[in-house]
Amino acid sequence: MSIEVGSKLQGKVTGITHFGAFVELPGGTTGLVHISEVADNYVKDINDHLKVGDEVEVKVMNIEKDGKIGLSIKKAKDNPAPMRNSYGANKGNFGAPKSGGFGPSKGGFNKQRKGSPRGNGGFNTAVTFEDKMSKFLKDSEDRLATLKRQTESKRGGRGARRG
Repeated sequence: MSIEVGSKLQGKVTGITHFGAFVELPGGTTGLVHISEVADNYVKDINDHLKVGDEVEVKVMNIEKDGKIGLSIKKAKDNPAPMRNSYGANKGNFGAPKSGGFGPSKGGFNKQRKGSPRGNGGFNTAVTFEDKMSKFLKDSEDRLATLKRQTESKRGGRGARRG
């Protein structure tokens, strides 16, 4: 039986490490299930999920030129529920919130304009990098001026009486 990328196979766990588990496949070949591919949720200790000798169904994710086989247990399950992150978006978007920004939005650069000229999944491309940079510089200069004024008044600089 040939092992091909995308095929689902039955295997037996032969070894466990801190980074994953080695699974013996039909034909005597061995592949690695990385710790991130063991379960749909975060796996801190792989020993909570697998033990040596367990029979598991795995999906072949990749076969490298040197013969290493990458396996996944979570992708071998039929129709897994899509993972949701804390923002309620699918996990594949690296934690970016649905709002189109890259963090909790409190104004500034993360505000999304409705009716963006390009239908690109909610990311705001109407504001250019130069626009963002000039806004940042203006805000930064305003903050520095305020800070300078407060510091000078405490030190008694410029128009303050000295006596």
